[in-house]
Amino acid sequence: MRYWFWAVVCWACCGVAQADAFKQADLIQATLVTSMGEIELELNAAKAPKSVANFIRYARAGRYDGTIFHRVIANFMIQGGGFTPGMERRPTYAPIVNEADNGLHNGIGTVAMARTSEPNSATNQFFINTANNAFLDHTGNTPQGWGYAVFGRVVGGMDVVRKIEQVPTENRGAMKNVPVEPVIIQRVVISYWRD
Repeated sequence: MRYWFWAVVCWACCGVAQADAFKQADLIQATLVTSMGEIELELNAAKAPKSVANFIRYARAGRYDGTIFHRVIANFMIQGGGFTPGMERRPTYAPIVNEADNGLHNGIGTVAMARTSEPNSATNQFFINTANNAFLDHTGNTPQGWGYAVFGRVVGGMDVVRKIEQVPTENRGAMKNVPVEPVIIQRVVISYWRD
């Protein structure tokens, strides 16, 4: 029988209790509540512990609340988590280690950490693949081959992802493929459960 450890319901709980729930959970779910509907993610802490812990840290702190999907390319991916509707960058924590060598692939519906050309530069931004993007997978421990770390997958609301990837986009200064009408991540709800 499944039972739930609710992280966001227990904001007042101590960090130790939350960390224990994270370690004991068989699966971790994140619900992205967006202006176009909800997207449910299953986070893979076994394969990508640092990336999952990083995502949860931003979510618990409310750092994703009010951010947008700022880069949307049909038949490729939707990227968000780092900018406000006014295209202001959100503050970040220190970058994390790239876990792209974990054996997970950038297939349709998977979620991965976005980064710069530096392999170990991922902070708050993530993307959801809307195509099989094998060229983003890890192929070697070189700047060109590191790839992008997958840390979860969509288990509900893929129709919402598809709607988002089809919105009209425009260029804003140096930023390309920005939705004309902001697609807002209103909040991210984290929950843990075990069988």
